[in-house]
Amino acid sequence: MSLEIRGCGTALVTPFRKNGSVDEAALRRLVQFQLREGIDFLVPCGTTGETPTLEHGEYLGVIRVVLEEAGGKVPIVVGVGGNSTKKVCNLAGEIKELGVQAILSVAPYYNKPTQEGLYQHFKAIAEASDLPVILYNVPGRTSSNIEPATVGRLAQVPNIIGIKEASGSIVQQMEVLNAVPPGFNVLSGDDAFTFPLIAVGGVGVISVVANEIPGPMTRLAHLALDGKYDEARKLNAHLLPLMQVNFIETNPIPVKAALAMMGMIEEVYRLPMVPMRPENRAKLEKVMAAQGLLPKTSAA
Repeated sequence: MSLEIRGCGTALVTPFRKNGSVDEAALRRLVQFQLREGIDFLVPCGTTGETPTLEHGEYLGVIRVVLEEAGGKVPIVVGVGGNSTKKVCNLAGEIKELGVQAILSVAPYYNKPTQEGLYQHFKAIAEASDLPVILYNVPGRTSSNIEPATVGRLAQVPNIIGIKEASGSIVQQMEVLNAVPPGFNVLSGDDAFTFPLIAVGGVGVISVVANEIPGPMTRLAHLALDGKYDEARKLNAHLLPLMQVNFIETNPIPVKAALAMMGMIEEVYRLPMVPMRPENRAKLEKVMAAQGLLPKTSAA
């Protein structure tokens, strides 16, 4: 497939109101902020969006809002994953009717399928919809590692066009790059791996920290893609503390706390996510202040 997903895409949070409902107005503001800052693509309804806690109607509603606000300016890649292949296939077919550009599908969690099981799972999803599919490998959350050889096999399926690689191993990421054909989009699933992965042949990142700093993260990705490594190295060093503190607790707890500090959303989670511990909140606020991300009244 010809769709190319490069640069920086934001794994969007799902804002909630204090009564627990989806905050559509805040979501629209967040999308507009992303567009103003020059983001390359948007990824609603992933792990960062607390998707497992969304009702089906809420899930579709979030996608519609993001599509409306984006207005065709950037590609929309929607999280469509789960541990029941049949359910994911049905959802992939339904999502196509909304007008999204691609789907991001996480490895089945809890089931712990074999490599053949992973291959058959993703092949079935790709065959259920002609939308481009991006694989998502995050073994720290799923207990399923899509091994490089399996990615190489899946890369031969016509509408599987890339992978969000969050194994935490640059060696595995390089092995993936060696296993796939030219034009297969290998994206980092970890903010801190953006620069090194692009340096060895990756094409970008699906970013959590881009919720807060879409402009700088997009610039980092493009500097690296353009081979401007000295500039990219400096920017990477500057942004690294924020990348790190965003994972001081389970994602999306810190990023939602950070966006609330910025006045962009209310800090509301759905169980089993809960607010940050006070000592970690203090660390997050310190880094946010050092990055100039807090309103002046809060930073004073």
